Amino acid sequence: MGIVAGLDSSPDFTRIVVCDSDTGAVLRQGYAPHPLEPAESGGRPSDVDPQAWLLSLGEAAGGGLLEGVQAIGVSSQQNGLIALDAQGNTVRPAMVGGDKRTQVAAADLVDALGGRGAWAEAVGCVPGAAQPVTKLRWMSRTEPDAAMRTAVLLQAHDWLVWQLLGRPVRRTTDRGGASGTGYWNAATGQYRTDLVEMALGHQVMLPEVLGPSDAAGTTPEGLLISAGTGETMAAAFGLGIGLGDAVVSLGASGSVMAVHTQALVDSSGMITSLADATGMHLPVVTTLNAVRTLRGAAELLGVADLEGLSELAMKSTPGSHGLVMLPYLEGERTPNLPHTAGTLAGLRRESMKPEHFARAAFEGMLCGLADALDVLRGRGVDVRRIFLLGAAAELPAVQAAAPALFGVQVVVPQPADYAAVGAARQAAWALGVSQGALDPRTPPMWPGAAAQVLDPGDELAVGQAVRQQYVSVREQTHPGAFRA
Repeated sequence: MGIVAGLDSSPDFTRIVVCDSDTGAVLRQGYAPHPLEPAESGGRPSDVDPQAWLLSLGEAAGGGLLEGVQAIGVSSQQNGLIALDAQGNTVRPAMVGGDKRTQVAAADLVDALGGRGAWAEAVGCVPGAAQPVTKLRWMSRTEPDAAMRTAVLLQAHDWLVWQLLGRPVRRTTDRGGASGTGYWNAATGQYRTDLVEMALGHQVMLPEVLGPSDAAGTTPEGLLISAGTGETMAAAFGLGIGLGDAVVSLGASGSVMAVHTQALVDSSGMITSLADATGMHLPVVTTLNAVRTLRGAAELLGVADLEGLSELAMKSTPGSHGLVMLPYLEGERTPNLPHTAGTLAGLRRESMKPEHFARAAFEGMLCGLADALDVLRGRGVDVRRIFLLGAAAELPAVQAAAPALFGVQVVVPQPADYAAVGAARQAAWALGVSQGALDPRTPPMWPGAAAQVLDPGDELAVGQAVRQQYVSVREQTHPGAFRA
């Protein structure tokens, strides 16, 4: 069929992979950081000039990287909001990332519609500080002039696709990106324009939602641009996950998502119902405490790094000699306990050793994520295999405990640019459909990620005992925390 490219514009850099559209083989790669912008808080800025993304893209694609490419797919950071005026100019810098300025606006919106359950029913998720709908509310309250001039709403990958196509009148997005906005319902496939008006104060133009194999358009040079999608959906597509698979991501916070046949409505608000890049759905459950639990334990024990903490934990045994850590160090979202603190239970003289505390930190983190998995399983989501992502997935203490605690086979993929690969696979799909070579309902069959496979084996019963020990402490400390 040809050669395709996938570009991933993350918060910090742009990565590009050029692939054979038939086999998925990576032919060449490009990389460029995003131009640095100062952040008032000293961290990553929440306001960014989107032109920086184009500059980074141009640098990453330099040196003839895209020579011979016939189609491009775009993946980008999620939850960004680009507000345009009627002439297509930005009315303010793009609002990106976990913007804490909008926390009050999120609570305001939840109350305005009648609570968490009302939002879950309306759009499959409860507004959080990061979501575009919440940013609209903040803008209407804090920057009313910018809000009044806003005529069009785009996300990061929408804006990049629009720029690559030469800024046409037609603006597009995809199901995955739309499902994270807080004003599109993945179950019905429809926008809730009333929620946009509630948040912003007036109606605006929203991008057309394309199907998974649709093309957004063709450049004047004849380069096909596919629909594009968010990083989460692109990475899932690049990994090649399907029904029966879940992805557990170990960042400072944690997330569990699985492929499912339908959008889920969860009145408790613990499940965020996203759409994927294939026509299926990606219900997601988030925990606030994952690797931050490990880093806190390492600091307390005076261990230099997570590798050292893992080595120490491996000197203990499953169950940590009865020591149990509920890792709710920043409060918790799953279960919904925003104002709680962590708990250390089972202290006895024989358990008061560094190695047992280290092991309890790993087991507490993983049991918290197993709780998140159970939220999905409780709603009928089939989980037979788990992909474990993040640098901490390589730690021996994680790999030793995860299969038994999760109760299924665990796959640890080799590090790769999965979001960029997923974007390239989407481009190959759109290209194949345009050539009549692929069915619009069936994506190209690319090989799955190279990975290490871990089975629970004989440790399954031990893992269940450790998990029960954790659940017992959780129920004693926070009875009924998982009741809707």
